[in-house]
Amino acid sequence: MRETTLEFEAETMTDLMLATAQKIIAAAIEKAAELKIKPITVAVFDAGGHLTALARQDGSSIMRPQIAYGKAYGALAVGTGTRWLNANAESRPHFIQALNSASGGSIISVPGGVMIRDAQGQGIGAVDITGDTSDND
Repeated sequence: MRETTLEFEAETMTDLMLATAQKIIAAAIEKAAELKIKPITVAVFDAGGHLTALARQDGSSIMRPQIAYGKAYGALAVGTGTRWLNANAESRPHFIQALNSASGGSIISVPGGVMIRDAQGQGIGAVDITGDTSDND
């Protein structure tokens, strides 16, 4: 989906906890319903690159979990949204190929993956939503 700011109350968001990941997923599903887009899959990672939570709406196609994983992982790997990866895939394909190779093929350089930052701007995780067009994801 278009980059949206979600605000959550938290003790100190230095770590992305399961409860926060579940809130992110719930907010994404609510926004998808509001926008009336195709069924989505949402992957949330913590700063250490661990999948914290994943949810797949009924009707979301079978490869969506892998796509969401690859886009969120890619955002986390480079510390910025996957629109940057997508732009570099066009202008520097050799770099993206090397990055993907170094990650064991885990990175998908398509827009949609975004960093999750705390109030101080520190990256504490990443999220991807997939299921519709890149602009909607």
